[in-house]
Parts: sequence; structure tokens; C-alpha cells
Amino acid sequence: MNVSRTKKLARLCQTRYRSRLSSLCLNHRIAMVLLVALVCGLSIPALGQAAPTASRPGDLQIGGGFTFGNSTYNFNQSTLRGGNIYLNFARSTYWGGEADFHQVKDSNDSTVYEQSYEVGPRIFLPRGRLIPYGKVLIGRGVYNYSNNVANIAYNLYTYGGGVDYTLTPTINLRADYEYQNWLGFPLGTLHPNLITIGAAFHFRK
Repeated sequence: MNVSRTKKLARLCQTRYRSRLSSLCLNHRIAMVLLVALVCGLSIPALGQAAPTASRPGDLQIGGGFTFGNSTYNFNQSTLRGGNIYLNFARSTYWGGEADFHQVKDSNDSTVYEQSYEVGPRIFLPRGRLIPYGKVLIGRGVYNYSNNVANIAYNLYTYGGGVDYTLTPTINLRADYEYQNWLGFPLGTLHPNLITIGAAFHFRK
């Protein structure tokens, strides 16, 4: 009898895991499709406009935005909402560095939140008013567990990308996607998918 119950429980866990994994993969694809669609949409008006001066060494931008996404912990998927502050510094016309801070909360449990502090290289390719980019970041993440039972920091790494749109010589709009990997997280690695829509002030050298 115990063996039979164990097998049934194992099958149930496996089914729930596959279901959550499929949902996570679907959300990951949706996020990428939305990002590509936004890039394509912004490309249309950019084609007929005069290109502003490309990023130069020493250029700096500081901005923030609204962040939304999802993550899965212990087979339970969470919808995340929050904000982001970012800083970019151009070392050359095509590469530089980025520092990011995110804080997002679980929409189903207000006591659960995730904070991340990241830094790393960023490459970009100016195309008129559009500046598509990719990035790889490392840092620390802080997870506050349900009902405040624990607040623990973990190492993490991130890969992502997006596009900046030069609205004016000093204002850039941004659509950004990050796929975070929290290391050493109990019951498996935490993988938040985060989308940020924001704006930044661009300081030119």
C-alpha cells in the first residue's frame, strides 16, 4: 500500500512539475515575442528620421522603469510587479557597462519580494534612433520568504537584452528583458523572467 501511494505521489509531483515548466517556458517565449514586436514597431518611425549622434566613449545614462514578470518556486508560479533603476556607461561606440537594481513583489503574497543588484558588460549597436543591446550581469539577490520567515541573499547571474530609443538628445526610452539565475536556491534554482519599460536621462560627454 505504501509503495502504491509513493508511486502515485511521485507521478503527481512529476505532472505538476511538467505543467509549471511548460507554463514558465511559454511565458519566456511570450516575453521575447513582445520585446521583438516592440523593437520592430519602433523601427518603422526611426527609418524616416535623422539619426542622432551615436553613443560616444564617456556617455552616461541613468534611468528607471516599471518591471513585471514571473518566477517559479516550489512548483508555484508567482506573478511579479515592481521597479528598476539602471545606469549605463559607454566605454566605446559599441560596448560599455551596466549596473541594475530590481525590486519586485509577488502579486499573490505581499510578504514575498525579490531584490537584485547586478553589474556587468553591455554591447550595443546604434541604428539611427534605435540602440539594440545585449548584456551579461552578475550580482546578488535577496529573497524575502512568505510571512517574513527568512531574508536570505544568493549569488546570481543574468543574461538579457533590449532596445533603447532616442526620444530626444537627452531622453532615452527603454524596453528590457532579463532572465535571472539564482544559485543555491532551495528546491532548485530560481529563474525570474523580468520585463522593464522605462526611461533614462542621457548625459553626453
